[in-house]
Amino acid sequence: MTRPGDFRAAVRQGRRIGTANTVLHIRPTDHDEARFGFIVTKAVGNAVTRNLVRRRLRAVCRDILPAVASGSDVVIRALPGSDTVDWVSLHDEIAAGVGKVVRNA
Repeated sequence: MTRPGDFRAAVRQGRRIGTANTVLHIRPTDHDEARFGFIVTKAVGNAVTRNLVRRRLRAVCRDILPAVASGSDVVIRALPGSDTVDWVSLHDEIAAGVGKVVRNA
């Protein structure tokens, strides 16, 4: 996702799942494929740190893509401290959050 309106709709209308280091907003749409967006603010760290967190989130999303329903918009907001979490923990948190939505859908 790249357009602000898509982010706004996912955050306002999507289902919200909070984890220890992220907040997931998942919204079903009429698109053919799942789309991901990331919100990594200055509260997470400087530009280098924010880009590291964003790259890690992208890698997690590549791994969990088969578990996400096609036509879903997923926005992941990184919380302060998410830069200190190891990749496996971050992966498990996000996968569990997406799994909650899949089970409850």
